[in-house]
Amino acid sequence: MNLFELTKKLMEIPSVSGEEHAVGEFLRDHLSSLGYQVEMQEVVDGRKNVIAAASDDPQVFLSTHMDTVPPHIPPTEDEEKIYGRGACDAKGIIAAQITAAERLRKQGEERIGLLFTIDEEASSLGSRAANQLPIAAKCRYLINGEPTDNDLAIGSKGSLRMMLKTRGRAAHSAYPEMGESAIDKLVDILKDIRKAELPSDEFFGETTLNVGTISGGLATNVIAPYAEAGLHVRLTTEDGPVIEALEKVVAGRGELETMSCSLPVRMLPVEGFNQKVVRFTTDIPHLTTWGTPLLLGPGSILDAHTRHEFVLKKDLETAVELYSNLVSRLLADEVIGHR
Repeated sequence: MNLFELTKKLMEIPSVSGEEHAVGEFLRDHLSSLGYQVEMQEVVDGRKNVIAAASDDPQVFLSTHMDTVPPHIPPTEDEEKIYGRGACDAKGIIAAQITAAERLRKQGEERIGLLFTIDEEASSLGSRAANQLPIAAKCRYLINGEPTDNDLAIGSKGSLRMMLKTRGRAAHSAYPEMGESAIDKLVDILKDIRKAELPSDEFFGETTLNVGTISGGLATNVIAPYAEAGLHVRLTTEDGPVIEALEKVVAGRGELETMSCSLPVRMLPVEGFNQKVVRFTTDIPHLTTWGTPLLLGPGSILDAHTRHEFVLKKDLETAVELYSNLVSRLLADEVIGHR
């Protein structure tokens, strides 16, 4: 399959987080047919990471995730674009990385590997498990793929997911003085949280907070005995100062629970590439045993997770060139700041 055919084939296979089994099996079979040494690492509930090596000495790995956000959207295309779920996040990236690896192998380079993980869009269970693999010790550089507009990301913000919970006392809504509304408490706290001053960083930028979910109560005619809101903070510093600032705002009116945390990461700068800091997080914070991290991929993060998700075909082709060039330079140690 050529680059575009492989992209569409991968996109045809639904792989919303939790349902990566089929796409993992396809990649196992496809990479085995190309002559790679393929290992499947079970992570949870039969869901498996795919690890492939072109030789016994894989020093640079190309990596991204197999899962997508819901809903599954089958691929369509026109002359310029491929549309559908995973076009840029991250099925097109998988296809570009495999195509780049095959180009390098045809040039005689065998010191390469591929790592495709599950669950990046949820809790990064796949990358956490992959961090325990012995083969990681052979890896000098890990090139992770996310939609960066084919720019080399030299930094990515961290991610702090929290749940804010409030408790009240149920009562008939006609007699509100007999109860205590958890929803009123929650709304008051969220109003203050949205005004909270959070730390910033000269390199990573501003810390931002999103109130992503709100739920609670029993019925419209009942004073709500419970309520909760899901918060997602894009970290630019350690998590401690942010949690401290939020706890100060909550001031005992509710309970803050940390669900997951990934700290901001600096990546390797390489001369000759457009460079920038991205606001999202990746699997990289959980792949600390896989050598020096880099981040690059086709497509825009602004199109990822949307109904109109797409990737430009020319950007996929450019990504193949960039991945090939980057791997070659890393293996030749033609970079600044290499480990």
